[in-house]
Amino acid sequence: MSDAVLFDLKDVSKKFVKGKEQITIFDGLNMQINEGDFLAIMGPSGSGKTTLLNLLGGVDQPSSGQISFDQKRIDKLSEGQLAQWRANNIGFIFQFYNLMPMLNAFRNVELPLLLTNLNSKERAKRVENALKLVNLADRAKHMPNEMSGGQQQRVAIARAVVSDPKLLLCDEPTGDLDRKTADEILETLQLLNNEFGKTIVMVTHDPSAAKYAKRTLHLDKGEFVTQADTGATQGVK
Repeated sequence: MSDAVLFDLKDVSKKFVKGKEQITIFDGLNMQINEGDFLAIMGPSGSGKTTLLNLLGGVDQPSSGQISFDQKRIDKLSEGQLAQWRANNIGFIFQFYNLMPMLNAFRNVELPLLLTNLNSKERAKRVENALKLVNLADRAKHMPNEMSGGQQQRVAIARAVVSDPKLLLCDEPTGDLDRKTADEILETLQLLNNEFGKTIVMVTHDPSAAKYAKRTLHLDKGEFVTQADTGATQGVK
């Protein structure tokens, strides 16, 4: 894992207003993630796991504090700038795949590339490579309803990596899968981390899934309460 800091969160607070009540998710959170890290985030429901992913992905903005990516602040970007930044740097993987049911695997994987300046031949080459990476080259023309849950999630992973992002954000990526299929998905994520240098942040409730990460952080009430290493150097403070 590189020593270069990819993400730097300084005194980040996040608050929501619900009716007359103000709910504080984070209050003065500090965190660093190094390039090449594979980080699992665990914690009870309501601890702030998904909110943290949304902040890292620029889907949500902090109420106060600073969030820097590759030494550039993203908390000050406009919505349009954030959309472009996400397209260039972030791949999202969700629990329920979020595939377009009317598009085949090839077209689903191609979707992020439609926002780029690549021509159709260049897009096709990238899609083919991404499907090969997840061992689904032979399923390119299959529709989502013609594939198993594990195959659909692998299509989702191919879609997430097709634009070659620096960071993959995974929200319960194996939560809807059986153990064997979940392990196959997690091995794919490990491959992307070890062989292709992708930085990965994965929210999970499953200790077995967390073991595939280099490190695990536990969130509770918006704070990191314990930390366990599974073999990597430190990257989150």
